[in-house]
Amino acid sequence: MSLISQNARPKNEVNNSNKEAENNDELKVKKRKKRDGDGERLAMEQVKEMKKLENFLFGSLYSPPLLGKDDDDDDAAEKVSDLFFTDRSASKVSVYQEEDDDLSEESHGHDDDRALQRKPVWVDDEEENVTVNIAKVSRLRKLKKELDEDVISGSEYVSRLRAQHAKLNPGTDWARVDSKRDGFSDDESSGDENETVVSRGYEDVDDILRTNEDLVVRSGVKLLPGHLGYSRLVDANIQDPANGPINSVEFHRNAQLLLAAGLDRKLRFFQIDGKRNTKIQSIFVEDLPVRKASFLPDGSQVILSGRRKFFYCFDLVKATVDRIGPLVGREEKSLEVFEVSPDSQMIAFTGNEGYILLVSTKTKQLVGTLKMNGTIRSLAFAEGGQQLLSGGGDGQVYHWDLRTMTCMHKGVDEGCINGTALCTSPGGTHFAAGSDSGIVNVYNREEFLGGKRKPVKTIENLTTKVDFMRFNHDSQILAICSSMKKSSLKLIHIPSYTVFSNWPPSNTTLHYPRCIDFSPGGGFMAVGNASGKVLLYKLHHYQHA
Repeated sequence: MSLISQNARPKNEVNNSNKEAENNDELKVKKRKKRDGDGERLAMEQVKEMKKLENFLFGSLYSPPLLGKDDDDDDAAEKVSDLFFTDRSASKVSVYQEEDDDLSEESHGHDDDRALQRKPVWVDDEEENVTVNIAKVSRLRKLKKELDEDVISGSEYVSRLRAQHAKLNPGTDWARVDSKRDGFSDDESSGDENETVVSRGYEDVDDILRTNEDLVVRSGVKLLPGHLGYSRLVDANIQDPANGPINSVEFHRNAQLLLAAGLDRKLRFFQIDGKRNTKIQSIFVEDLPVRKASFLPDGSQVILSGRRKFFYCFDLVKATVDRIGPLVGREEKSLEVFEVSPDSQMIAFTGNEGYILLVSTKTKQLVGTLKMNGTIRSLAFAEGGQQLLSGGGDGQVYHWDLRTMTCMHKGVDEGCINGTALCTSPGGTHFAAGSDSGIVNVYNREEFLGGKRKPVKTIENLTTKVDFMRFNHDSQILAICSSMKKSSLKLIHIPSYTVFSNWPPSNTTLHYPRCIDFSPGGGFMAVGNASGKVLLYKLHHYQHA
């Protein structure tokens, strides 16, 4: 037997060895694939953990989490483009809002009780240990409840500040839909003090929401005597003070425009807001130092006069200035004192030797004259311009009927030797007469015309000649002043006929007051003085200018 034949293996052994080699190769490939798969899975888990950490720290930038989605869904969403996604925040808010609405419906019956039982979230314990001297600081004196009160505790100081804020900033309970309607009535007038009623025609809440007209009217609001609530504002003519005494200040009927005129021959207009008081226009009248300037009640023109034979008329609509006079047939050298009728039809000038000159506002021509005994010093219209009051050197007050151009009544002003000022209330029920001795008599006009000579009240708070007097729009305040003494300006509470004790201000001077005017709504009071300033005050009792 040959060597080849002796070393040769059987055919079966060769086949088995080939199969074992193939199996070993397949096993190695499977192990390698398993090892690679484990590495990929581990890498994916690491990437997923990193994304979760990023979302936890910074929030999801591209694919915000959706309610009801699992991690498998997130893996599938990663394969989709992240350019667009669905914002579910609105649905979340609506769900939460519905839950809140359900809770609010359940607790609706207890809202009022909870509102009354609410307590502050935080309380400062140091308030009880702190004391405040309200008498030392001038702006805190309004918090006093007694005259001799000076030091109060911190909690009491806070409560008084809150009460003062509520007083100056009244609430708007009338606008609530569920507010009680017990105070509503068809009649707009009521006897209860400070009662708020809805204007006629707005009884339904839906009607209120369909209009921008004045909805609330205050009826029966009475000004209390004693102390007058007021605050000093920026001067009305702060943007252009006068170079001489201010002789006239007057508000326009729209309550936003104020005129100021004086001896510097300038007529100035200001828009009054209490903060900036913007200057609108100024007019220089070369040959007329202005002694008096006044709007026509209809607001269309301004009449200016001085110690001249003529006067000027400024048309607000056309922006033109016309010189008028001398009046035909008259020789007066001064037309500085005049009054305009409430119906804007007539201007009454004081003339020589007791004559009253009546000039038409349309034609600016003399239409009639009236003659009284003695010299004439002051004029005042009544009854909507149908009657005229006059006073002067004989100490008597004349009542003239302008329809018949006759004197209907003449009466002596008690204790007066030389009358210097007259003023009638807007309603015509009262008139005040001032004299050169500083005495002011307040009369009931009907009683005076009926023959009663006794005044309702005699005011003796001024000691020098009364130069100017003015009632406010509801006749609850009468202002009287004298230009011969500093701060000689008094405010009288007409219902009680007493002087307000806290006026004039003790910490500031009014200089020499020469003229006063109240805004149509009573909220502002302007005082012109000899230093060329127009002082502006806010009266807190009145809500509107």
